[in-house]
Amino acid sequence: MLELEMSKIVNTGIKLDASVHERLKALGEIKDRSPHWLMRVAIAEYVEREEVYEREKREDRERWERYQASGHAIPGEGVDK
Repeated sequence: MLELEMSKIVNTGIKLDASVHERLKALGEIKDRSPHWLMRVAIAEYVEREEVYEREKREDRERWERYQASGHAIPGEGVDK
């Protein structure tokens, strides 16, 4: 599970649909966790996942630009498996 950093805490409010709020409370009871804890973990995991996606997207774009500029590519046989 993602480890949450506790160095500096910033208070942020979030508005939820009533049904989502109730589902979050019910899930918290099942997991013996507070809705606050569930939201923190969910947001941290989402941010991590999206940062990885954006980093990979940027790397793909840079590789494509290098290929367009040079015309050089590695054939499929030349790639380590």
